[in-house]
Amino acid sequence: MGRLTTHVLDTAHGKPGRDVQIHLYKIVDNSRIELSTKFTNTDGRCDAPLLEGDALQSGVYELDFSVGDYFRAMGVAQTQPPFLDVVTLRFGVADVAQHYHVPLVVTPWSYSTYRGS
Repeated sequence: MGRLTTHVLDTAHGKPGRDVQIHLYKIVDNSRIELSTKFTNTDGRCDAPLLEGDALQSGVYELDFSVGDYFRAMGVAQTQPPFLDVVTLRFGVADVAQHYHVPLVVTPWSYSTYRGS
């Protein structure tokens, strides 16, 4: 059974990104359809997969990570507007039987992602 998970790693502070708001969208005909909104737990993960089983369909998805709010809550001094506010990751799901893990590694000034396991 396939599933979609994520994880936020705050490398500026060397810890998981706790209480980061994440919006999940499916892209259909170039329009965003919101599927869910979650917050990360103390380990920087969501308590359950974002999608799993029949809910995970092939296609294009986006994850919006509200990192500006997260760093403000951490007391990080930021410019106005902040350099990074919402990080959007667009990715494709080809095989719905696979586990798609899409982590965000972030600082107030940079981010990266990869397909994890």
